[in-house]
Amino acid sequence: MDFISTRGNVAKIGFIDTFLMGLANDGGLMVPSSLPVIPAHRLKEWEQLSFQDLMLEIFLHFTNDEISRQDLKQLIDSSYSGFRHPEVTPLKEINGNLHILELFHGPTFAFKDVALQFIGNFYSYVSKKQGEIINILGATSGDTGAAAIEGVRGKEGIKICILHPHEKVSKVQELQMTTVDDENVLNLSVKGNFDDCQRIIKDLFADIEFKNKYHLRAINSINFVRILAQTVYYFYAYFRIAGKSPDAKVSFSVPTGNFGNILSAYLSKRMGLPIHRLILATNENNILERFVEEGVYMPEDFRSTYSPSMDIQVASNFERYLYYLLNEDASTVSAMMKQFQSEGKIVIEPQLLQKVQNDFAAHGVKNDECLRTIDKYSREAGYLLDPHTACGVAAYEACGSGDEVYVVLATAHPAKFDEAIRQNGIPQEFPAEIRALFDKPQHQSIVENSNREIADRLERFFGSK
Repeated sequence: MDFISTRGNVAKIGFIDTFLMGLANDGGLMVPSSLPVIPAHRLKEWEQLSFQDLMLEIFLHFTNDEISRQDLKQLIDSSYSGFRHPEVTPLKEINGNLHILELFHGPTFAFKDVALQFIGNFYSYVSKKQGEIINILGATSGDTGAAAIEGVRGKEGIKICILHPHEKVSKVQELQMTTVDDENVLNLSVKGNFDDCQRIIKDLFADIEFKNKYHLRAINSINFVRILAQTVYYFYAYFRIAGKSPDAKVSFSVPTGNFGNILSAYLSKRMGLPIHRLILATNENNILERFVEEGVYMPEDFRSTYSPSMDIQVASNFERYLYYLLNEDASTVSAMMKQFQSEGKIVIEPQLLQKVQNDFAAHGVKNDECLRTIDKYSREAGYLLDPHTACGVAAYEACGSGDEVYVVLATAHPAKFDEAIRQNGIPQEFPAEIRALFDKPQHQSIVENSNREIADRLERFFGSK
């Protein structure tokens, strides 16, 4: 298994080098040179595996024996030992057609924990085995930052800096990041939105001299290992349903802003998992919905919503999907991304749009629709949805059909977004871990939306002993 860039200008490298590179040195994103296709008989053998054992089997198709099976199993087992549910990502049936895949049983109550608990441990493993300096730099719309910090805080040989948009994440998300008082953690609150934070991160990673000097590593979904880790729960959820209903048409509705979570579903399908349909659920920042419906990828006015983790206009992982849409033609991908950088939009031909619509349905959920969905399922099903999961359920209702079984991804615990829950007057009991955050002091620096100012901060933080 070799890994290459979506833009074609990075020589083939292995699994650990891909992990350490993060963003490709040519500005593209790393992908496998060819995806493994899991045969039907092997999928059948995997049906009864635990989440941890399933992850082990999937990862072994990508790691090239660069990490032993025993070490990989130990890393996986330790990464999920602290999850609050023994299944890691349990599936809850709401009715005969709708299931909720609960991805919020990790330490920060969000789906990002599923990948980032493993990635934090993997960085620590690589640092010790190879003597690597690990300086992690990431941007977050809320959940990635908390999960990333939790994954590496206090770990020897690792420092982490997270950028988040100032006053544009939920209060609980902010507290989960900024109440951490470890010397190896730096929180920068950027006067801008998530797209500004993400642009700065990409610019700094694209500066190869700066990246190499300060040993910058990625924890965002630009890192392929993050995408790979997220494929596991699609396999796991599919097997939970197929084991009971072998003939079921299993489809997924996925809340997504940065295209990473639904890209993991798309890659799972390409790897042989017989997913029937994929519904892309987003909010009023609906650039992805417009792309699916019209073939136009173009940022519009930024909108703050009750689902802030999806308040994103420029989706990092869109380039990976474009690579597969264009039949893995790296030169065309490179040309399109240059066009996007200069003109601010991509428009695809009708025949490509047809392929996109074969891959996805899409629905952009308005704020009031999100709140109505939370209220409806609280009253009628006794199940409290966080606003991102509510967008997934609303998209299922808008795009689903009666002859399929749908799995909606619950991407966060509702306590993380009490601002939205309160709009419906719904009382909720905060978990003790979240209640405790409100009594802790915060540690963050508010900075301008400036590459230079942030680079100066990083030089002082990563350059210090």
